[in-house]
Amino acid sequence: MRLTELKLPLDHTEADLHSAILKRLGIAREELVGYSIFRRSYDARKPSAIVFIYTLDIELTNEKVVLARLQSDRNLGPTPDTAYHFVTQAPPTSGSPPPIVIGTGPCGLFAGLILAQMGFRPIILERGKSVRERTKDTFGLWRQGQLNPESNVQFGEGGAGTFSDGKLYSQIKDPAFRGRKVLTEFVKAGAPAEILYVSKPHIGTFKLVTMVENMRAEIEALGGEIRFQSRVEEIDIEQGQVRGVRLAGGEFIAARHVVLAVGHSARDTFEMLHARGVHIEAKPFSIGVRIEHPQSLIDRARFGRNAGNPLLGAADYKLVHHCKNGRSAYSFCMCPGGTVVAATSEPGRVVTNGMSQYSRNERNANSALVVGVTPADYPDGDSNPLAGIAFQRHWESLAFEAGGGNYNAPAQRVGDFLAGRPSTQLGSVVPSYTPGVHPTDLAQCLPDYVVAALRESLPAFGREIAGFAMDDALLTGVETRTSSPLRITRDESFQSLNTRGLFPAGEGAGYAGGILSAAIDGIKVAEAVALDIRARK
Repeated sequence: MRLTELKLPLDHTEADLHSAILKRLGIAREELVGYSIFRRSYDARKPSAIVFIYTLDIELTNEKVVLARLQSDRNLGPTPDTAYHFVTQAPPTSGSPPPIVIGTGPCGLFAGLILAQMGFRPIILERGKSVRERTKDTFGLWRQGQLNPESNVQFGEGGAGTFSDGKLYSQIKDPAFRGRKVLTEFVKAGAPAEILYVSKPHIGTFKLVTMVENMRAEIEALGGEIRFQSRVEEIDIEQGQVRGVRLAGGEFIAARHVVLAVGHSARDTFEMLHARGVHIEAKPFSIGVRIEHPQSLIDRARFGRNAGNPLLGAADYKLVHHCKNGRSAYSFCMCPGGTVVAATSEPGRVVTNGMSQYSRNERNANSALVVGVTPADYPDGDSNPLAGIAFQRHWESLAFEAGGGNYNAPAQRVGDFLAGRPSTQLGSVVPSYTPGVHPTDLAQCLPDYVVAALRESLPAFGREIAGFAMDDALLTGVETRTSSPLRITRDESFQSLNTRGLFPAGEGAGYAGGILSAAIDGIKVAEAVALDIRARK
């Protein structure tokens, strides 16, 4: 049976949990066969009285009797089926060539994995390198300021999520338990088992590297093929039907089903699709900066005297403010105990992002502070579906110049930013961004309305989290890759509106935001591909 809303104080022990189950159910010790934690969260609205909240799956010797006796208890009932079920399996023979998946981020990886588990033997193409080789190239930018445009934070096995906090939660509805499937596969690949039950699971970069390799090995063991440094230069389309893909090296691979899981930074791919007539629409996204505080400040604000408790870990936050100019400013991709990282994929541009390791024990907390923009803000946004890309590039190029033209990032103390004066030196908050930062005026590399919204929102956020608007808190710019600036629109069969056999998926296509939602979308699209192959047989 499943028991929900069992609350215990922060300092409880496993014995306390055991006793609370017996008391709640009114049973003797010998009647409890065992239990497992399905979900554990905490309520920190009262920092002086933080409580853990459990959802438990419990096995008893007399479950029917207890359920009948406590039938009026809304927090007690049969354990529901939360298992993922495949929609189909590959036929013994098929006249179609293997499906192709482009990209090995969370979306492409799970699309490929599910197709392989259903027996469809996909071919997965990745423009970047394998995850360990790609990590070396990424460190080349961070440590020496040397960018490899084909192997970096955005491109390569594991996708952009590899160099992030590894957050594994989403607010999307999931009646088919695809999210549970994602977490289960991650645990099988080496993630900590706790991600199955903690309310805000995360993994961190170093653990993700090994997990991605293990998932690749399973795909290959099931008959799938993964090719690295295989950039798709052209998608062959005849009379509205995909016929295959051509790689940058000239090789043509025939296919009637292509999953497009390229991520939000594959700008050359978007340009190629637009030139081929694939239906694309400009869409809103957000732009702003990264803000850094001492993690201890955030811990004290959120947890009070319980700050530093190892059961709570590093505190996070989520903030939003609706501004007088009609914009909304909000925190995004908050990384407790993490670092700000260089995330550009194009020469001559600066882009920031945030990441954490599993331990979340670095000195600073960081998050993006961003403001929403719409196609009406882009030059030619109403007529050009690629206008958001040009908009991003404009501000990224200005950030490169403001940072000194060497991949250092422009930075500014919050006190100076609010006062409208350039920073000439940094304060007590030590920047974590590498290769380095250059104190300056961030207003020169952000739209005026974004600057105004951030200046209004920072004091408002300071009223919610004491010290948030402290003078020495550090802003680093710019954050432009919050989501894709376009949508490759698809129909109810998950195929492009005007190109049969092309399945846009994940963040790059405008259908996800974050590791978990991208992975779930990859599963949905894999299911759609499998069903279409079966229907065409």
